[in-house]
Amino acid sequence: MNHGIHTIDTGFVRPHFDAAYLVVENGRGAFIDCGTNHALPRMLDSLRDAGLAPADVDWLILTHVHLDHAGGAGELMAHLPNAKLVVHPRGARHMIDPSQLWAGASAVYGEAVMEKTYGRLRPVPAERVIEATDGHEVNLAGRTLRCLDTPGHARHHLTVFDERANVCFTGDVFGLSYREFDTANGPFILPTTSPVQFDPQALHASIDRLVALKPAAMYLTHYNRVENVERLSHDLHVQIDAMVAIAETMQGDHPGASERHEAMKEALTELYSARAWAHGWQGNRDDLQELIGMDIELNAQGLGVWLDNARKRTP
Repeated sequence: MNHGIHTIDTGFVRPHFDAAYLVVENGRGAFIDCGTNHALPRMLDSLRDAGLAPADVDWLILTHVHLDHAGGAGELMAHLPNAKLVVHPRGARHMIDPSQLWAGASAVYGEAVMEKTYGRLRPVPAERVIEATDGHEVNLAGRTLRCLDTPGHARHHLTVFDERANVCFTGDVFGLSYREFDTANGPFILPTTSPVQFDPQALHASIDRLVALKPAAMYLTHYNRVENVERLSHDLHVQIDAMVAIAETMQGDHPGASERHEAMKEALTELYSARAWAHGWQGNRDDLQELIGMDIELNAQGLGVWLDNARKRTP
């Protein structure tokens, strides 16, 4: 039984890479995450497929404001006349005025790439934005969607616990699990850091908090529903510690930022490939690079920033 939960492939990067969700209860809808502006037709099509109109949507809940999850929020909200946007208090200002998000990403990728990849970010009117502190409850036609503060990947990250279905919509805090890595042993999973806000202790605690709810499944943005929650959480904990250990061994060995980054990418590739093969995956290193090369790049960036910040905090 899917409890009125609809998975939407946003089309970002490749099929089955980036998901948003539509939860339907008694003829009312709530979106959880929304992808980029380019996902708008798919989001609206999902309403039609579920027998809803845009006016039937009461909520758009964002797990966090990274652009692959929330870049299309302003454009989508413009098509949902009755909806409110629910977001972590740390992320609210970026939805009301996305100029800082745009500027920061454009400084890295360039305006042209940003326009092509995400589309221009549209502000959400302040009166339509609700800041969800820890434990905030969203009422979807009598169905409770509880927002939990779950930092670790980002400080502005929340997880949505759907009490009716007994599942969590986890954004990025419960890792990445692409279906191409599924084997007879079930889903394969790896953690995802953030280039500026990775916090391993907080991430461990957030994962434990979600597992303590004893959910039947997790709905990941990358990608879709996974069960085997206890086993997957153990795998995440082990890998977070392994990733931190990789970073810590490189504090003095690779003084140049670019050299350290390349070494970190190589070590992460070795870690993930060894675990994937032990899981029964039959691909080779080239296949691995094609599927998670971007994730390895971002994880190396996140570990590098964490390592530099940790060094600054050390007397």
